Amino acid sequence: MMQEKQVAVVTGAASGIGRATGIKLAENGYKVVLVDYNQAGGEETLQLIKGQGGEGIFVKADVSKQEDVENYVNQAVEAYGRIDVLFNNAGVIQKFAPFTTVDVAEYERIMSINVKSVFLGMKYVLPVMEQQGNGAIINTASSAGIRPEHSIAVYSASKHAVIGLTKGAAIEYAKKGIRINAVCPGGIETAIFKSVADTFANGGYVPEELSPMRMGRHGKPDEIAEVVLFLASDKASFMAGSVVSVDGSLTV
Repeated sequence: MMQEKQVAVVTGAASGIGRATGIKLAENGYKVVLVDYNQAGGEETLQLIKGQGGEGIFVKADVSKQEDVENYVNQAVEAYGRIDVLFNNAGVIQKFAPFTTVDVAEYERIMSINVKSVFLGMKYVLPVMEQQGNGAIINTASSAGIRPEHSIAVYSASKHAVIGLTKGAAIEYAKKGIRINAVCPGGIETAIFKSVADTFANGGYVPEELSPMRMGRHGKPDEIAEVVLFLASDKASFMAGSVVSVDGSLTV
C-alpha cells in the first residue's frame, strides 16, 4: 500500500497527458508539483486538482534550461521535503516535413525540449531519490521511439534517445531502490495531436504514409495517466528499464 501523501513532480502539466496524469496522481493521494512553461495552463491544472480536494503547487519552467530544472526540483523539496515520483513528460512534436527541409534550429528545438529536459530532470531528481533510498521515474517517449513515423525523423530520433536515457539510467539505479521506466503513447487525443490533424485537413504537408489506427480510435490522455500511475506505484515494483507501449497496437 502506498504511504500517505507521496510527492510527484509532473512536467508538461499544463495540458494533455501531463494534466490528466497530474489530476490522476492527486486523486490517488499524491501531492503534486506541476511544471510547465505555460503558466496559465499549469495554474488551471492546479485549480482542477484543488477543486477536487487535492494538494499541489505550480512551478513555471523551461525544462530545457538547467537553472529552471534545478529550480523546480528545489521548489518541490522545499515545499514537501521529498520527491517520490518524477513524470518527465514535457515534449514537443516536430512539424511533418521532408527530411532535408528541416532546419538546424528546428532540430535543436526538438532535441532540447524532448531529450535535454529528460536528462536534466533525472540529473537533478536522482540525487534526491538516492538520498531517500527510493523513487520512481517515468519518462514519456513515444510510439515513434519504437517505430519511426514518416516525415518526422528528428522527433523519432528524440524519442529513441529518451528510451536510451531511460534504459541507461535504469541499469545504474536499479540496486538503489529507484525504478526508471518509459511510457510510449501513440496517437493520443491532445491539443498537439489535434493541431497535426488540422494541418493535414487544411492542405498542409501530408506524409506518404500515416499510422494505422488498428483499434478504430485514438487514445485518451487518461489512458496514459492510468499506466503512469501504475508505473509510479509499488504494483510495478519489479519493473525497471521497461518501455511500455500504450498505442492501440500501433507498433506491433
